[in-house]
Amino acid sequence: METDEMDGVRSTLEDFDGDLPESIDRVALERMHTVAHALDKGVRVPGTEFRFGLDPIMGILPGAGDSAAAVVSLYIVAESARMGVSRSTLLRMLAIVAVDAVGGSVPVLGVVFDAFWKANTRNLRLALQDLAE
Repeated sequence: METDEMDGVRSTLEDFDGDLPESIDRVALERMHTVAHALDKGVRVPGTEFRFGLDPIMGILPGAGDSAAAVVSLYIVAESARMGVSRSTLLRMLAIVAVDAVGGSVPVLGVVFDAFWKANTRNLRLALQDLAE
């Protein structure tokens, strides 16, 4: 992936870099970033700044696509739990994944919803905010 493609989520990591404890697993943060980027922002629409990822593409497959995307999204939640993110933040993250799965499962409109909701980027930011506190 090109560096400019990764800037949106990478800047999220950089926003919190000085605020995160030294004990945080930086490699796990990079993996979380990679998952969020791939699912939410991996492809830029030519001639625009709009980005979407695999989540809306997977959502084209009724039921199975959104279920698979939700399972992959849970990786970010699981890593966050392993790093010590608070229970209340984890619950918020799970709610975001649930909204993504339910909203994405609506025929036709679900694909559009998935393209704009960006659940994984939201969850990465929530985890980073919690860890920085």
